[in-house]
Amino acid sequence: MPERVSLRDYQRELAERLKEASSAGTTSKLAVQAGAERWLVDMAEANEVIPVPAITPVAQTRPWFKGLANVRGNLYSVVDLPAFLGGAAVPLTEQARLLLVADRFRAAAALLINGSLGLRNPARWQAQAPAAGAGAWLKAQYVDESGGAWKELDIAGLVRDEGFLTVGI
Repeated sequence: MPERVSLRDYQRELAERLKEASSAGTTSKLAVQAGAERWLVDMAEANEVIPVPAITPVAQTRPWFKGLANVRGNLYSVVDLPAFLGGAAVPLTEQARLLLVADRFRAAAALLINGSLGLRNPARWQAQAPAAGAGAWLKAQYVDESGGAWKELDIAGLVRDEGFLTVGI
């Protein structure tokens, strides 16, 4: 049976690996599962990935806007990323996570995702042109060594997108 690791130890080890990776000049990105799609997020665009806390629903909002979450005394608006992208809503299982958008965007937003997949370095993957009509939040697309598709999320583009900002119905 694998040894259990506390969340605090996991986050500390991840921070150490990120520090080592950045000093080595690698271009690792945070990999997340959002519905059936795998996405990459630049580490500078995310504060952290946390287990899903209690979410308070807000009336008269779009189905993909899940509500508000209190994270260490700060309120975050919670957007179900796969549902926003037109897919199925994230089931609130043990694997579900909130990706907190970096403070520099001043959005106080959190993206509900199906799970975190660790770090990936797309430097050796084959880049593909984004599909026509792709949202402003799609920075790049890749195919990895095993033929798997990946998309890179542009959080700056996402938090400026009119559709993302319009949560009321």
